[in-house]
Amino acid sequence: MKVQHLVWIRRISQGFFLLLFLFLLIESRLPQDAFVDYSLVFSSELDLKINYPVRFFFQLDPLVWLSSLVSGHQLIKGFWWGLGLLIMTLFLGRIFCGFICPLGTIHHAVGWFKPALKGEHMVRANEKTPSQRVKYFLLITVLVGAVIGLNVAGLMDPISLLFRSLALAVFPAVAGGLQELFEVMANSDIKALNLLSHGGEVVAATLFGFGFKAYRTAWFLGLIFLLILFLNRIRPRFWCRVLCPLGALLGVCSRFSILQLEKDQERCTNCKLCTKSCQGAASPRPGQDWESAECLVCFNCFSSCPEHALSFHLKWSSPKLNKGPDMGRRAVLAGLLAGISLPLLGRLDGQVHKVADPRLIRPPGSLPEKDFLTLCQRCGQCMKVCPTNVINPTLTEAGMAGIWTPHLIMTQGYCEYTCTLCGNVCPTGAIREFSVKEKIEGPIKIGSVYIDRGRCLPWSGNGPCIVCEEHCPTSPKAIYFHKEMAIGPDGKRQSVQLPYVDLKTCVGCGICEYKCPVKGRPAIRTISAGESRSLENQILL
Repeated sequence: MKVQHLVWIRRISQGFFLLLFLFLLIESRLPQDAFVDYSLVFSSELDLKINYPVRFFFQLDPLVWLSSLVSGHQLIKGFWWGLGLLIMTLFLGRIFCGFICPLGTIHHAVGWFKPALKGEHMVRANEKTPSQRVKYFLLITVLVGAVIGLNVAGLMDPISLLFRSLALAVFPAVAGGLQELFEVMANSDIKALNLLSHGGEVVAATLFGFGFKAYRTAWFLGLIFLLILFLNRIRPRFWCRVLCPLGALLGVCSRFSILQLEKDQERCTNCKLCTKSCQGAASPRPGQDWESAECLVCFNCFSSCPEHALSFHLKWSSPKLNKGPDMGRRAVLAGLLAGISLPLLGRLDGQVHKVADPRLIRPPGSLPEKDFLTLCQRCGQCMKVCPTNVINPTLTEAGMAGIWTPHLIMTQGYCEYTCTLCGNVCPTGAIREFSVKEKIEGPIKIGSVYIDRGRCLPWSGNGPCIVCEEHCPTSPKAIYFHKEMAIGPDGKRQSVQLPYVDLKTCVGCGICEYKCPVKGRPAIRTISAGESRSLENQILL
């Protein structure tokens, strides 16, 4: 096969898997049937299911299932995909990085679009540097931390990072900007702009959803993503070379690869075009030791050599003859120390072993907190799929060990009474799958509510209100009334219906808090006390 054919096959593969990733990300949402008949979709007779394999890339990611296995002692569904990828890496090297990884493809495209370095500067930038050992430090930190019981792989895993960045920051930002643009166009006196705005809204809603999605700390996630992309101005595919722990794992496995780069020293004219085009700084130039663990299998060096001094061949070779990954003793020792320290220091705030912050309301079906943190990848799947936008990443609510894990903010949304999507899409089982029947009849409680009588309109004597009771979905309703006489602000006695909460019936869905007419700080609020998943956080009645 000609080398140009290999390069084009790689480009087509990169484009296909990037588009597939974006398609599955877009489809991680409420099924489109809901917009046809909302009452049929959200019913106690039907379990909601996503029609597409939205967990595919997480199942394909060996770091996700390996960290889940080591930390939570659990094999995730579809882990055979990731295991198959590891086996393929043993034979073909880091082919995932060159042909499949959507984040790697984005970095490749950004670096190619407008490279910051040219000529001899690019050659020097593509020489191997000690900084490439950092990714091995991060990999060891992640795996050692997982052994001790804290799974932080999702913070740096490329699939989790890309999904989280696009779903929580990039897509909402683009959607918000487009919606404001369409509103300006719709208010214009030019009829053509009015028509374009209506058509644009339909297309944008199909891709990004309706309304303005909002996620706490999304601005920070977006800045991190932009910074990672900007690093390509310093070194091509900086993330893949220096920071990616999945790349480090695949680099370790690639030592046994039968895909070998052969160099013909006699043909080489030392033009350095192979080094200039190398995406992984893998030392492809004849006269240097090829770094198979750093090679991203892009075939650029093979393609750019005018003298045909380089070629790839499939041949068996003893692992002793293959150069192993250059981890560096300091990177290994530092990774071990960090992997041990992070879980221990992360639990000192008491959020894991003590009763958690009352604001920490986990999605329905979540495992107990300690088990939850061993499996959660912080990927944002549950946040993206939530139809009411109630699930958000934590910042301080779950302590250092739980940063960016999901929790519910009831002033921003509520947990739809018959929705089961978060358990349907969770790739690791941190949120287990459950049925509508189990959620309602169990019931699965995520918390409970209490009334702030000083802010409640009936209790404070400022007027009648029955909003919380009207929207309560439980049967019998968890909010009920007693008629009593109250003194109003004018000093007159008036008959009002005072709301009370039945904690035995309340499931903590938060719709009463979301619908409360007292905005800012609602008069009825949801806390995590009474959640089903925790024996220590029960309300004894």
